[in-house]
Amino acid sequence: MGKYIELNNSNFESTIKEGVSLVDFWAPWCGPCRMIAPVIEELANDFEGKANICKVNTDEEQDIAVKFGIRSIPTILFFKDGELVDQMIGAASKDTFAQKLNSLL
Repeated sequence: MGKYIELNNSNFESTIKEGVSLVDFWAPWCGPCRMIAPVIEELANDFEGKANICKVNTDEEQDIAVKFGIRSIPTILFFKDGELVDQMIGAASKDTFAQKLNSLL
């Protein structure tokens, strides 16, 4: 069973440097973030072995949020081989996230 990867300063670069990664910037107090949390977990299962499904708690990892200019959450960043290739701000459907991931694979 797949599980999303919790990113922090020590594992961020090494996790996103190869392949496709979805990174969800969220916070525990954010309603829309909690709303898409089950979707992120489902994507972690669906894309296990194909893409990295990751989360960054912006309360705990402010350095990473600042580095990417995160001003609203949830913000979802898509990386391919370490390069930022797309982003979405706000909640979206599982299908929307899956289509974006599949287009990068």
